[in-house]
Amino acid sequence: MELEKVQVDIVGLTTSPASGGAYALLLKEVDGNRQLPIIIGAFEAQSIALEMEGIKPPRPLTHDLIKNIIDSMGLEITEITISDLREGTFYATIALDREMIDSRPSDAIALAVRCGIPIYVMEKVMREASFFPETEDVEKRQASPVKIPTDKLGRLDMLRSQLKDAVEQEDYETASQLRDAIRKIELSE
Repeated sequence: MELEKVQVDIVGLTTSPASGGAYALLLKEVDGNRQLPIIIGAFEAQSIALEMEGIKPPRPLTHDLIKNIIDSMGLEITEITISDLREGTFYATIALDREMIDSRPSDAIALAVRCGIPIYVMEKVMREASFFPETEDVEKRQASPVKIPTDKLGRLDMLRSQLKDAVEQEDYETASQLRDAIRKIELSE
């Protein structure tokens, strides 16, 4: 049984009007050019984006709460691994002390960015689902990497777009969290 893992970094988070509110999280292997797209929900995308941008909502999001509970129990998440791909669905595990906890990849990655821990993908999953971008795309990404906007206007645009999607989907809890995050950025100007 092959147990080789590949470390990856998050290089992009995008949405498409045709995706029905889903987002594509793009992972790239640290020591190579293969990229792995994973489709995730809007809530998880928001959770990952807010943490990567250093935006702290006034109340903890679900992934913040999980991390706080784990920390308060004296436990430690050491890594997450996208461990399998079955019938088009990705599976992940969270290494919590000596236990391996089953997880959706989006939740595991949301915790990984909060804990500052490595993200791995099993080699068999990379072989099955990753792709090599066109040479021109690789050069373009190396010259200007795809990332979540770090400037205020870019973050505001992204959050406003997510807010519009949340309202259209009648996800008012997410919409209120996004509204609060937008206000926080606007007040910090």
